[in-house]
Amino acid sequence: MNSIQITAAVVAVLLAGAILLLVRRNHLHGSYALWWFAVAGAILVLGVFPPVVDWIGSITGIHYPPVLPIIIGIGMILVRLLTMDIGRSRAERQVRRLTQKLAILEQELAQSRRDKPRKPHAKGAKVIVLPKSGDG
Repeated sequence: MNSIQITAAVVAVLLAGAILLLVRRNHLHGSYALWWFAVAGAILVLGVFPPVVDWIGSITGIHYPPVLPIIIGIGMILVRLLTMDIGRSRAERQVRRLTQKLAILEQELAQSRRDKPRKPHAKGAKVIVLPKSGDG
């Protein structure tokens, strides 16, 4: 093993260790961890076994195989960005729907308070006043 292969192996192992630590401390969700484990695995395979790069390059018709890890890396970044945009769009849609449902519920609550006749409170009963939304 030469120094490049050792460096790639160390980087891959450190990355995998960092991912495990982040998952354990609940800073990284499991589905995202799988993505990063794939990155660590790619670093390990492509760094420790350089003939794999040449073999994949010859299969795909890439005439300069050392550019293959860069192409794979850029492709993985683009896929990751797309999945992040999909997730963010889904979250924004859920927030919008929840905001609309909350507005409807607040309107219905305000309407029911206006329609309900006021009764005098029984002696000794406690009244708890809830703050209106928007009061901070």
